[in-house]
Amino acid sequence: MSTTPEPMPLRHVLTAPTEPASVRLARQTAETTYAEWGVDAARPTMGPVLPILGEPVTDSVRHAAVASESLTVTYAAGEYALAFAVHDRHPHHPGGVPALTGGPATVAEVPAEHDGTCVPRRDADGGGKSVWITLPL
Repeated sequence: MSTTPEPMPLRHVLTAPTEPASVRLARQTAETTYAEWGVDAARPTMGPVLPILGEPVTDSVRHAAVASESLTVTYAAGEYALAFAVHDRHPHHPGGVPALTGGPATVAEVPAEHDGTCVPRRDADGGGKSVWITLPL
C-alpha cells in the first residue's frame, strides 16, 4: 500500500449506543454500505473487514460505555482502498491497538497482513479516541 493517503470520497457515518447490539449493527452497516458502493464482497480484503471492525466496536461497548453513551463508526472508500474508524469519547487511550479476542493477532496485525494500516488517534481535546483501519481493494 502506498504511504500517500488516498482520497476516499465515499463516506457513511453510523452513530450507535455503546451497547452489545451495536457490534452487529456496525457489521451489518459495513456490509450494506460497501455493497452499495460497489465493493465486491468476494475481494480478498473483504474477508477480514467484519471481524476487524467488530473488535474496536466491542472494545468501546465493553470499556467506554461508562463515559461514552454512544460510539461512531465512519466508513470510507476510494478507488483503491476502503477504511473504517471506530470512535468513542472515553478518555483512556491504549498505548497500542486492541487485541483480537479470538487469538494472538492484534487488530493492527491483520490489516498489515493485507497491506493495510491500523492507526489509533486521540481526540484533540484528549476526551476520546478513534481507531482507523485502512485496507487496499
